[in-house]
Amino acid sequence: MHTQTAIRTEQTRRPAMPARNVSYTLGALPDDVHTTLAQQMQFMGAAMSYPRNAEIFGENEPADYLYQVVIGSVRTYKILSDGRRQVGGFYLPGDVFGLEFTDEHTLSAEAIADTKVLVVKRSALNAISSRDASIAQELFALTGRELRRAQDHILLLIKSAQERVASFLLEMSERVSGSNAIELPMSRQDIADYLGLTIETVSRTLTSLETCAAIELPTSRRILLRNRSTLNKLNG
Repeated sequence: MHTQTAIRTEQTRRPAMPARNVSYTLGALPDDVHTTLAQQMQFMGAAMSYPRNAEIFGENEPADYLYQVVIGSVRTYKILSDGRRQVGGFYLPGDVFGLEFTDEHTLSAEAIADTKVLVVKRSALNAISSRDASIAQELFALTGRELRRAQDHILLLIKSAQERVASFLLEMSERVSGSNAIELPMSRQDIADYLGLTIETVSRTLTSLETCAAIELPTSRRILLRNRSTLNKLNG
């Protein structure tokens, strides 16, 4: 698998840590060092780069690793039996993906743009969580958020086209910038496949929201939220 090969190569390049006179091994910080999950992943992770549209892992491959986006963005997706693509989620810098409830990935993952991720052995994190309650709690919370995200996505797909697009824009506003100006990393086709719509419907809906002054579209990727009240009403 590409991830495993690249990790083995990366680990041979990792510089020695210039800290205390302690023999460190890849897999954990010393037991007397209290850290967060993010710090453990930073220490343990192998940095890997993927060009635009490169596969990070495939559906049904062993879920041996967790991934954290450092730079860029990632989409997870599934190809349906009729050839259509359903995007499951988007992951931005700081987000962790690859969490599974089984030993195999249920979706594939690709880099949306040139992307750098930290890759961490799942078994190593599980070993740390077994002796560090705070890490275990963070992993549990992370898993819970991922489950909630999947549930919210299912509920999103039963809404009208306007409701779906409005909900997506509000979510991206919070995740991408925290402001009314959004630079979307994903294409409109990605958005359509995430919302279960055609690209034509997404474009028409965005134009309709611009016409009613809810948003402004300076470019295809840049969106300004002009009337959050209208968008919130559509979001329900």
